[in-house]
Amino acid sequence: MSDRPIIQVRDNGSILVKGDVELLDAEGNKYETKPTFSLCRCGASKNKPFCDGSHKEIGFESVTRTND
Repeated sequence: MSDRPIIQVRDNGSILVKGDVELLDAEGNKYETKPTFSLCRCGASKNKPFCDGSHKEIGFESVTRTND
């Protein structure tokens, strides 16, 4: 098991972040986060930059894979 943070792009949903990371806004201000949180990828969250599940309501679809 690695001590490095893990960032996972979820199919048709958010970006899942696990581990010890700092999330900063454009001005360098720190957001309070938990050890695991999700970031909005669809743009519809009312709690940006965090995911609030709005992607389900708007039918957001995106499946990404590495080119390996």
